Amino acid sequence: MASYDLVVIGTGPGGYVCAVRAAQLGMKVAVVEKNPTLGGTCLNVGCMPSKALLHASEMFEEAAHSFAKMGVSVSAPKLDLPSMMNFKQQGIDGNVKGVDFLMKKNKIDVLKGAGKILGAGKVEVSANGSTQTVETKNIVIATGSDIARLKGIEIDEKRIVSSTGALSLEKVPERLLIIGAGVIGLELGSVWKRLGAEVMVVEFLDRILPGMDGEIAKQFQRILEKQGFAFKLGTKVTAVDTSGKTLLAKVEPAAGGASETIEADVVLVAIGRVPFTDGLGLKEAGVALDNRGRVQIDPHFATTVKGIYAIGDVVAGPMLAHKAEDEGVAVAEIIAGQAGHVNYDVIPGVVYTTPEVSSVGKTEEELKQAGIAYTVGKFPFTANGRSKVNQTTEGFVKILADAKTDRVLGVHIIGREAGEMIHEAAVLMEFGGSAEDLARTCHAHPTRSEAIKEAALAVGKRAIHM
Repeated sequence: MASYDLVVIGTGPGGYVCAVRAAQLGMKVAVVEKNPTLGGTCLNVGCMPSKALLHASEMFEEAAHSFAKMGVSVSAPKLDLPSMMNFKQQGIDGNVKGVDFLMKKNKIDVLKGAGKILGAGKVEVSANGSTQTVETKNIVIATGSDIARLKGIEIDEKRIVSSTGALSLEKVPERLLIIGAGVIGLELGSVWKRLGAEVMVVEFLDRILPGMDGEIAKQFQRILEKQGFAFKLGTKVTAVDTSGKTLLAKVEPAAGGASETIEADVVLVAIGRVPFTDGLGLKEAGVALDNRGRVQIDPHFATTVKGIYAIGDVVAGPMLAHKAEDEGVAVAEIIAGQAGHVNYDVIPGVVYTTPEVSSVGKTEEELKQAGIAYTVGKFPFTANGRSKVNQTTEGFVKILADAKTDRVLGVHIIGREAGEMIHEAAVLMEFGGSAEDLARTCHAHPTRSEAIKEAALAVGKRAIHM
């Protein structure tokens, strides 16, 4: 029987990063993966392929609508969807091979098959009817999440699709109905809208992007509507009739009332994700789950069974790849006797649409609820030199600082490259920096990032360019 210091179940960003860090710390490590390729949802059917299609569809849109005004004359672009899907696949293959390389480089054993915990120190791996059992001093559960399903609406990944099917449609749907106005729905809606689909988004709540700063979400909704998105908020889908040539979705107000029917060619169910714990043997092993089906852990990622830990989407917290990666590093260091730690107050979130939306720290709503006095500094991209000359002026930067100490508590950006710009705010917040610190830091001119400096100046009511 093979014996290890650590066995990690799942090779998504949390799992493979945990394995690499543990190997760096001198442990003998194995990973268990049930899918044919490493990398989990993120690399195979999530973050990475969606970013490839977002980029490709944005280039298609730019060529059709933006080149001419810059003096670049091209004939109307033609969509070659199979080639675009091939572009996406090349990106997936490159990233997956990268994870394979990291396993070999760090001498990590890859055990192909479904992992099941037989108890502290024992993992069974099953594949193609055969099983093997390995011994290990420590186990990390990094099995990630699965799509959330709507009762009575059967996903077939052809006409009624999850995010997985929406990344591989064989043709552009004439009418795409999206259930859920969260990050996944809006990103995938952007892809197919640019490629020619009519997009309608139905959301149970009375707003888009639940959890994001309210002012940012309102502005973003206006921008998406200008792009051609249609929204039905405070509305629920109760059934989808698949018997005809087109799909007929029955919708009604979330609070109850008269129903109506929406016709669509494809329905995307994007209502979130749920922890994946199926077949892991957690109950039998004594590993407790919380009331939302997530693995219960203490502040050091330890479960209710000694020597078994859990990280990523399978535990509480935002379901983000980078949160899982940081937890993977932290738990590997804790197992090695070091002081691994994750600062959950500084985890950025990004919506990779055009423009992008990014956020780190507290929203205004959260600060109000907590009774924390704060000041706000805002700066629009219409007043930013680089954005003006590029004619990409949609959006603004918003900084929330503690009214007494000036410490930055939250930063929210809507605009081009917002996902890249958010990290200077994250670094500042990691070190407990103030709006004054940010305002006095020299920023290169002309850059979009100057809008962050100006928003920091605006906290003290002294923005220069507004």
